[in-house]
Amino acid sequence: MLQPNLDGRAFISRTFKGLYFPREDLEFLDSAWSHIDLLPRYKRDIAISALCLAAARKQPRGVFTITDLRYNDGRRSMRMPLRELFVEAVLDYNRVVIKDGPPARAICSDVFALEPAGFDLVYLDPPYAPPRDDNDYIKRYHFLEGLSVYWRGQTIMEETSTKKIVKRFTPFGYKRTIHKALRTMFELFSGSTIVLSYSTNSVPEESEVIDLLRSVKEKVDVYAVEHRYSFGTHAAAHRREARELIFVAR
Repeated sequence: MLQPNLDGRAFISRTFKGLYFPREDLEFLDSAWSHIDLLPRYKRDIAISALCLAAARKQPRGVFTITDLRYNDGRRSMRMPLRELFVEAVLDYNRVVIKDGPPARAICSDVFALEPAGFDLVYLDPPYAPPRDDNDYIKRYHFLEGLSVYWRGQTIMEETSTKKIVKRFTPFGYKRTIHKALRTMFELFSGSTIVLSYSTNSVPEESEVIDLLRSVKEKVDVYAVEHRYSFGTHAAAHRREARELIFVAR
């Protein structure tokens, strides 16, 4: 993974020249992918995960809505080359690989396409629909989304200064569709204990979420934790402060 570029590819270096990372970091990402394409399945998965984690650690606040260094607070990860951050990330991921116990699977798909049977407990952390603004993950993390597949199958919005990719529709992201989306998801997993992570800075409100859960479960408990957002929000913004809610429905 740390050897020279195998095939001379330069898509990242060319597309994101002058954005986010220094030239040598962009060249490393191209070179790393030239090796990733030849790795066996599980090593490939760990390598991609580590590459994305390294890029997130190097980018100020971990979000890609800005292209300058205005949020660079001088922390160690922002001074390190991506190559070194990648090595650290590989070690971090290797330390959490499960070696024993029952088989585990990681699936990337639409939640509504999953087969819901066989889960004792499901933990759900859907996108929040805020009263104002949006919760567009792609807008904030598009670089990581593209990096995870080397931008294959992705459409870059060339007119944007940040080189965003076209976002995908999610019914959880809009006030007019999130109620139905939550109800459908709760019904899908009605045979399991449901644990839902949510926020008071969201639509629908806490009482409405409780009603939706009670339509499929007899008992609903709510646990609240005070939370202050630090990523991508102005220091004086009131929406930085919210209560993180954990709903447990049995």
